[in-house]
Amino acid sequence: MQRKGWLRTIRADWLLYLFLLPGLLYFIVFKYLPMYGVIIAFQDYSPFKGISGSSFVGFKHFIRFFEDAEFITVFRNTLIISMYKLLFGFPVPIILALMLNEVRRTWFKATAQTLFYIPHFFSWVIFGGIVIQVLSSKGMINSLISWFGGDPVLFMTQKQYFRAILVISDIVKESGWSSIIYLAAIAGVNPSLYEAARMDGARKWHEIWHITLPSIRTTIVILFILQLGNILELGVQQVFMLYNPLVYEVGDIIDTYVYRVGLTEQKYSFATAVGLFQSTVGLILIYIANGLAKRLGGGGLW
Repeated sequence: MQRKGWLRTIRADWLLYLFLLPGLLYFIVFKYLPMYGVIIAFQDYSPFKGISGSSFVGFKHFIRFFEDAEFITVFRNTLIISMYKLLFGFPVPIILALMLNEVRRTWFKATAQTLFYIPHFFSWVIFGGIVIQVLSSKGMINSLISWFGGDPVLFMTQKQYFRAILVISDIVKESGWSSIIYLAAIAGVNPSLYEAARMDGARKWHEIWHITLPSIRTTIVILFILQLGNILELGVQQVFMLYNPLVYEVGDIIDTYVYRVGLTEQKYSFATAVGLFQSTVGLILIYIANGLAKRLGGGGLW
């Protein structure tokens, strides 16, 4: 009986389910099927022998990663940069969405949104090149410093600036695009709540603090949990484009370490083991954050 009811639901709304198909296929092909390859993290994998023919070595590659002299450095760098991005980068799309929501002139709002969204569509190859040019010895920033009588600063080779460059460039590139979700959530807030607040003498700040933010709290919590789950996965593109040997000490992260040691040297089992370690930590953090969010009454993913 339950099966017939399920089939009737699909037949009645088959067009809606058809829209789900591309996304479902994406996750099956690129997320679930590759999970079979995780086996090679516990093998000395050889492309010529295949998964079935490669010898099983247990936790050898995990132990090698943890015992590597660079492990502490890359793990610390990954954690610090991720926390900086979470601390300084996560609130920016929310603030940006609140600001755009208050703009009443349509042409200005559309122009501002376009300018904020455009950087997202640039690859890190292009955007990283722009960042390097702007911060170069003859770039815009150093030209301003020289104009005010200062000496040029080699930002890209100075350890004390590199992490800030990563965080700020990521905010500039992605905050506009990330604000779309919050703008959509704000659009769903009941307008009568604002009207009632104005009748009670509430100012704009009171409306934002007591109506807008509480109304989109669930969206904020869910996105925070998802971002926390990716805390060890900064992505190799940004760091790879911007860093250099002079800033390895503060900029070398797990992803670039895997690329350098695991993939360029064709140590596929080692690279898979590190990737599995990242995913496991992320999963644990998602469970912890989801539990805390539910205890604090902010909702959760499940």
